[in-house]
Amino acid sequence: MDPEIPVVSVVDMGIVTDVFMKGRAVTVQMTPTFAGCPALDYMHNDMKQAVRQAGYPDVTVETVFDPPWSSDRITEDGRRKLKEFGLAPPARCNGSPVTQQALAEVACPFCDSRETVLESLFGPTLCRSIHYCNKCRQSFEQFKPVA
Repeated sequence: MDPEIPVVSVVDMGIVTDVFMKGRAVTVQMTPTFAGCPALDYMHNDMKQAVRQAGYPDVTVETVFDPPWSSDRITEDGRRKLKEFGLAPPARCNGSPVTQQALAEVACPFCDSRETVLESLFGPTLCRSIHYCNKCRQSFEQFKPVA
């Protein structure tokens, strides 16, 4: 599971980018949501443990940055789980640069209203921003879009 959002798996977040098997040896390639991710060691260890528990004792986890992670990698199920957790899912970039509009025009995860205001581009983690919904009067976080 994602260490910061425990309701979403690293597969649904698009962090696991490939898995290779040779006999009983497994190599998992992962691309973190950003290069300076403080949970990198935690994710490495958690992935190794999960693969070992599945019956594969020889596990390697590699961090790769090419291609870089994009929020478009988040699966539809992952986006649904983010919203259910109370985080607005990121807008789809479809390979285009992230615009100020994409950062500001965010639907509220609680009531789906678009009557929201970007309060702070910087939330409790680097990958989140803080918004306010004028309709249901709730503050909420958005997982930022990354192209």
